[in-house]
Amino acid sequence: MLGICYRYTGNRQVSEDLLHDGFIRVFESIHVFQYRGVGSLAAWIRKIFVNVSLEYLRANAQKTTVPLEEWKELESIEDEELESVSADVLMRFITELPIGYRTVFNFYVFEEMSHKKIAEALHIQEASSRSQFARAKALLAQKVKAYLKQ
Repeated sequence: MLGICYRYTGNRQVSEDLLHDGFIRVFESIHVFQYRGVGSLAAWIRKIFVNVSLEYLRANAQKTTVPLEEWKELESIEDEELESVSADVLMRFITELPIGYRTVFNFYVFEEMSHKKIAEALHIQEASSRSQFARAKALLAQKVKAYLKQ
């Protein structure tokens, strides 16, 4: 659950605070949990932590975007290149994304949500979700390329 909070916030200390808040919410709400088969409890708890993280991001909204001239669309990363980058490094790159890009990227990749669902959850246009995801991928590609050149 700490990893979920960290993926959304990119800040270890904040993630630890959200971990605490999330477990309090789990224990306060356990009476409403309905068992729906194997994995349902884990999914329910995961959703709580995603929501706690999103609430934090909304409450502390910062307008952090990358100016258009500072990012450029890059070709996709080859599978062989991506395999040479550790999961820890990729996660670090994800946490370095601007908040909006990082949130949409996390929803789309890790929560497997559609752009329509992401737009509803974040109160943005579906096109904005697609755009932020594309820019997140471009920034990640740029970071991976620079990392591989080192």
